Amino acid sequence: MSTMPARAAVPYFCQWESAHLAGEIIRKELDLADDPAWRDSGARHLEEYVRWASHVCGMACLKMVLAARTGHAYPTLELARRSIPYGAYVEEPDGGIKGLIYAPFVRYVADVFELQAQVRVDLPAAALPALMGQAEYFMASVHPWIRWPDREPPRKGGHLVLVTRATADTVTFHNPSGEPDTQADVELPLAEFDRFFAQRGVAIMPR
Repeated sequence: MSTMPARAAVPYFCQWESAHLAGEIIRKELDLADDPAWRDSGARHLEEYVRWASHVCGMACLKMVLAARTGHAYPTLELARRSIPYGAYVEEPDGGIKGLIYAPFVRYVADVFELQAQVRVDLPAAALPALMGQAEYFMASVHPWIRWPDREPPRKGGHLVLVTRATADTVTFHNPSGEPDTQADVELPLAEFDRFFAQRGVAIMPR
């Protein structure tokens, strides 16, 4: 039997500020420049929000962890900007953004937020229950089509979700880019989760 304390409920945050409009953003029925809540992201201007908002799934996961632990919701793009000196993201000359890069992210959250985090690779889905018996949360690399679990993804990885619980049968997670009905406390059979899971991510350990 686990001796870990019960986890507090984890607030949900979308990587786009208007979570209820996520489906329209995903389907490109709504341009990011028309997100009415963009200022809440911490972006210094609209162009910064448009450039970054589709790249900050990892920062949305971090925002959820910090909100669960401290009760404070940091603006998502503020978290992203603070991580850049550590190398968690690389801004490329052509305007592209590379990241989230795990090892620099681990250094960032340790230095700034005193979070103990560990990079995990070559982690089969079957090992998630054991991992979640030790970790408080797991930022798992999955294909973004996990928002549509009935589809077969073309590959694995490329997006981060925050796993809050795993058993021998199911995985429960918050998806920063889910459609409104696949955002918070999504529960999938372990075998279904495995179809999207790239066997890597970042474990956030208890205090």
